[in-house]
Amino acid sequence: MGDIEAPGTTGPRQSVLQTIFPIAKEFASSRKGQLLIAEVALSLIAFICFVASTAAAFVTAPLIEFLAALFLLFAYSTKFNERFKGFHFPLMDFLRCVSASIIFFIISIISVSKFTDGASKAAGVFGFIATIVFALDFYFIFNDLANFLKQGGDSGDEPPRTSEYNDSDSDSD
Repeated sequence: MGDIEAPGTTGPRQSVLQTIFPIAKEFASSRKGQLLIAEVALSLIAFICFVASTAAAFVTAPLIEFLAALFLLFAYSTKFNERFKGFHFPLMDFLRCVSASIIFFIISIISVSKFTDGASKAAGVFGFIATIVFALDFYFIFNDLANFLKQGGDSGDEPPRTSEYNDSDSDSD
């Protein structure tokens, strides 16, 4: 009978949402975490609106962006990206945000201007909001990548270069 916990024990309990989506609280409160959560939510809302509208031909783009943002939210919050050094996650995230903002902008313009039902208009409005969020995200990623490259691309994870590789007599700059 030792398997069952006594009802009076006060151990740490996880909610169902934290069990399904293990998002770290410190990541969720960061700027990147908030942007990714907003991207997931807006892509899902746009997907649902496109499913309910006559512009159902545009349903694929929000679904793919929803899944990609959900994957990166999971990867960043569980520090999955630190285990795989072969993938350059910031560059992959940058390309995802650039393509998503362009695609959401185009399909939002088409759904607002061409279709007359309310669900298409709502999908277009949420698409425009998603465009702004994705554009903000790729702006911040671009600034981080530019600062990284200005510093010479050295990261704290890599060991410093020895004098054997820093030949001061070489002619290259």
